[in-house]
Amino acid sequence: MASILDEYEDSLYRSASVQQSRASVGIPHSGYVNARLEKETPIFNKQRIDFAPPEKINSLVVSSNQLCMSLGKDTLLRIDLGKPDEPNQVELGRKDEAKVYKMFLDHTGSHLLIALNTSECLYLNRSVQKVRALSRWKGHLIESVGWNKFLGSETNTGPILVGTAQGQIYESEISVSEGSLFSTNPDQYFRQVYTLEEESGPAPVCCLEIERGIEGKFFIIATTRKRLFQFVGKVPEGTEQQGFSSIFAMHADHLPSFREFPANFGFSEIAFYTPKLRSNPRSFAWMMGNGVLYGTLDYSRPDSILSDERVWVYPSDIDITVNKPISIVLTQFHFLLLLPDRVKAVCTLNGQVVFQDLFLEKFGLLTRMIKDPTVQQIWIHTEKVVFRYHVQRESRDVWKMYMNMNKFDLAKEYCKDRPECLDIVLAKEAEHCFQNKRYLDSAKCYALTQNYFEEIALKFIEAKQEEALMEFLIKKLSNLKPSEKTQTTLLTTWLTELYLNWLGILEGDPSQRNLYLDTREKFRTFLSSPKNKDCLFNNRASIYELLASHGDTEHMVYFAVIMQDYERVVAHHCQHDEYDEALNVLSRHRDEKLFYKFSPVLIQHIPKKVVDAWISMGSRLDARNLIPALVNYSQSASTQQINEAIRYMEFCVYQLEETQQAIHNYLLSLYALCRPDSLLSYLEQAGTNPNRIHYDLKYALRLCAEHGHHHACVHIYKVMELYEEAVDLALQVDVDLAKSCADLPEDDEELRKKLWLKIARHVVQEEKDVKKAMACLSSCALLKIEDVLPFFPDFVTIDHFKEAICNSLEDYNKHIEELKREMEEATQSAKRIREDIQEMRNKYGSVEPQEKCAACDFPLLNRPFYLFLCGHMFHYDCLLQAVFSNLPAYKQAKLEDLQKKLAATSQPSKSHHRPKDTDTISLGKGQQSREQIKADIDDIVAAECVYCGELMIRSIDKPFIDPQKYEEEMQSWL
Repeated sequence: MASILDEYEDSLYRSASVQQSRASVGIPHSGYVNARLEKETPIFNKQRIDFAPPEKINSLVVSSNQLCMSLGKDTLLRIDLGKPDEPNQVELGRKDEAKVYKMFLDHTGSHLLIALNTSECLYLNRSVQKVRALSRWKGHLIESVGWNKFLGSETNTGPILVGTAQGQIYESEISVSEGSLFSTNPDQYFRQVYTLEEESGPAPVCCLEIERGIEGKFFIIATTRKRLFQFVGKVPEGTEQQGFSSIFAMHADHLPSFREFPANFGFSEIAFYTPKLRSNPRSFAWMMGNGVLYGTLDYSRPDSILSDERVWVYPSDIDITVNKPISIVLTQFHFLLLLPDRVKAVCTLNGQVVFQDLFLEKFGLLTRMIKDPTVQQIWIHTEKVVFRYHVQRESRDVWKMYMNMNKFDLAKEYCKDRPECLDIVLAKEAEHCFQNKRYLDSAKCYALTQNYFEEIALKFIEAKQEEALMEFLIKKLSNLKPSEKTQTTLLTTWLTELYLNWLGILEGDPSQRNLYLDTREKFRTFLSSPKNKDCLFNNRASIYELLASHGDTEHMVYFAVIMQDYERVVAHHCQHDEYDEALNVLSRHRDEKLFYKFSPVLIQHIPKKVVDAWISMGSRLDARNLIPALVNYSQSASTQQINEAIRYMEFCVYQLEETQQAIHNYLLSLYALCRPDSLLSYLEQAGTNPNRIHYDLKYALRLCAEHGHHHACVHIYKVMELYEEAVDLALQVDVDLAKSCADLPEDDEELRKKLWLKIARHVVQEEKDVKKAMACLSSCALLKIEDVLPFFPDFVTIDHFKEAICNSLEDYNKHIEELKREMEEATQSAKRIREDIQEMRNKYGSVEPQEKCAACDFPLLNRPFYLFLCGHMFHYDCLLQAVFSNLPAYKQAKLEDLQKKLAATSQPSKSHHRPKDTDTISLGKGQQSREQIKADIDDIVAAECVYCGELMIRSIDKPFIDPQKYEEEMQSWL
C-alpha cells in the first residue's frame, strides 16, 4: 500500500514542481487564486433620484413599479417608474388645514388610500384623476391596512382589513364601477371585527398582514407597540368574498396567540420577504422596543405561522431613547434599519452589521424607508430628497456564514457557482467530519477538494481508517479526467489491493458475514464499473497477479468474465473438473473460437450436452473445425457415444444443409462403421447427379468396399456411370439389382444391350435357369433369341426356345410391314411436295400504280421491289437496308460477296442496245450466272417479310435507339 502511495506521490511531484516554477516567474498555477482583481460592487448600491420636489415630501409609497408621493399640503404626485418622464399630478382639493398622515398602496399599485390627520380617509384609483372621500371611514385615524392579495383586482380591493390608532380592526371593501367614474359609495361597507389591546387597554394597530396557507386556511398578523397577534382560521370555500369576520369571531371570547415584549418606543413595524411575485412570504422581521424578532413562515403549522424565531438586539450604537429606528425592510438575508441619519444592514444569519450608509446633513433627516415587493427595490426619502437602493448578489458571502455555523449543505448551495469558495467549504466540512470521527463523510468531502492527495491519504493511514481511505480513493478516482491515465492506473491498482486485503480480513470472521457480503458487492461493482473498464483492461495482467497472490479464484473468474476473458474462465472450470460450468460459459457467450478450443476436452466427459450446445449454436459453428474433436472422441468411444457424433453430423447435413465434402465424408465413415442401414438411405437421398453430390465418390467407394457394403458400392458405381462395374458387382448380390443397373444408360443402346447380355450370361451359365433367361428377353427389347442362344449348352432342346423363336419371327414380320408402310407414305409426301412447288411457281399478285413502299413510303413502282404473300411491299434497297443489320455475321459476309459478284457481272454500256441474253451470260468456267446470283440474294434478303417473319420477333427486345448513338440522338432533341 505504501509503495503505491509513493508511486502516486512521484507522479504528482512533477506537477507540483511545475507549479512552483510557474509561481516563481509570476505565472499562476491551475489551483484557485483567492484574489479580487477589481473592486466588488456593494450588495446595497445607493442611487440618488434626480428629482427636486417643489414642496416638501410628506409621505411616499411604492408598489408594482408605481410610486405615489405626497407633496406639501394638497398635491399628490404619481409616477409610473416604467415611464418616469410622464409624472401625473393630482390635487386633493382640501381647503382646510388637513395634512396627509399616511398613505397605503396595494400590491397591484392600483388602489391608493390617503389617511389625513383629521381622521378622514381619501381614495384614488390609478385609472382616474379624481380623489374620493370614504365617508364611512370618517372619524378614524388609519394606522395600517391589510390588503387582500388573493381577491383584489385593479377595480376592486376585495375584503381588506383596516387598523386604527384606537386599536380597532375594521373590514371594508372598495370598488370602482365600470359604468361611471365612481359608484355612489366606493366603500361598500366598513364594519368593526376586532379590537387589539395591551395590558393598559386598546393600542394602535401598527401593522396588518393577510396570508393564505394550505387547505383554505388564512393567517392574519396584527401588531401593536409591544405585541404581535395571530388570527388563524378557515374561510369556507366559495365564501372568501364575505370577508374575515368568521376568523375574528372565533376569538371573541378569548385572546388570540401573541408575542409580547416589555420595551417599546411608541410604535412597531413588521416587514416580510417574498422571494417571487405572487408567492407567499418566506420570512418576517418585526421591529419593536427590544430589538428585531426574526423568523420564517411555516404555512403547514396548525396554530401559528411563525417558526424559527429569534430576537436580534439592536447594534450597540443604537439607543432607542435617543435615535430609535424609524423603519425596517427585509431582504433574503438582511434586514435594513432606518435611523434619522443612516441606514444599517444586519445579517439575519448571525446578527452582525454588514453595511452602514451615513447620509449628509444637507439632505435633512431621513423620514421613511419602504420596499417595492415586486422589483425588490428599496426607497428612502427625506423632506426634499429621494434615494433608491438596488440589491445586488445578496448571497455572495452567505456561504461563509453558513460554513462558520457548520451548515455546510447550505454553504455549498450558495457557492456552487464559485469553485474557489466551494473548495474552501468542502475542505472545512472534511476537516469537521474528521475531527468528529465521521471518517467516511470526511473522505467523500476531501475527494472533492484541491488539497494535496498525499497529505489526505497519509492522514487516513495514520488514523488506521482503511475503509475511509478506500472511499477517498474511489471518489478521487471518479473525479479524474480521462487524460490522467497514470493516476487512474495507480488508484485502480491500489484500490484493488485494499479491497482484497479487506475481504481477506472479513472472510475469516464469521461475525462479519454481512459486512463481507456488502464489501464483496462493492468490490464487484468497482471491477465492473464502465468508467474503470479501459484502465482495468489495459492493466489486467497486474490485476490477475494481485488476485492470484491473494488466492481469490472466485474474483479472478469474476474479473475474467468482466474482461470478457472467457478463455481463462473456461480453462479454470476445466482444470477443476467443472465441465458443466465450462459448457454453460461457452453457451452463454457463444464464442466460436472457444468452442473449437475446448470441445475436444468437454466431449470426452459430457458428449450429449456438448452436442446439444453445438446444435444450439447452429450455423455459427464451422463443423469442419469440430471434426478433429469428434475423430479423437470416436476412436476411443463406444457405439453409443459415436451416435452423438452421428447426431451432430446429421444435424449439419439435414438441418444446416452443409455442402462441405469433409463433413459428408466423415458422416459416411461413421455410417459405414456403425450404421450400415443408414448408409444406403443416405446415398440414395444424396441422388445420382455427380454435380450435386457433396461426398467424395472415390473415397466413398473405397470405404464401402473395405467394409463390404456391396449395395452401397453398386449405388456409387451407378452415380459414377460405371455401369459395367455396377452390373458385375450387382450380379454377386442380386440379379434384380443388376437389371435395374442395366437399364440406366438410356442413350447408349449398345451398352445397354451389352449389360443385359452379361445378365443373361450370368443367369444361363451361373444359375442355369432357362426360364429366367427367357424372362431377360422379355425385360429388354434389345435382346433377341439369337443373342442369347450362344450362351446355352449344346444339350438344351429347342422346346425351351420354341415360343421365343416364334415371337422373334413375328416381330420381324411386323417390322417388314412397318417399313413397307413408311415407304408408301414417303412416296405420297414427295408427290404432294412436287405439286405444291408447281403451284407456287404459277402464283402471282397485282400491284396498283399508287402503292407505296412499306418502309420509305415512296411510290413502289419507281424502283425494283418485292411483293410478299402477306401483302407488304418493299423497294429492293429498303428491304436490303432493313434486313442487313439483323442478319448473322456470316450471312452479312455472304450477302456482301454476292453483291460484289453481281456488280462484277454487270456490262455497263453507253449504247441503248443490250445483248438479248445479258442476264444469262456465263462469266467463265466455275462461275455462277447473273440469275443464280440474284436468286441467292433473294434467298437471303426476301426469305420472309421483314414485318411478319421471325426477324421482327427476334428484334422485340432491341432498343429503339442504338445505345452507342444514344447520346448523339439525345443531343439532337435538345
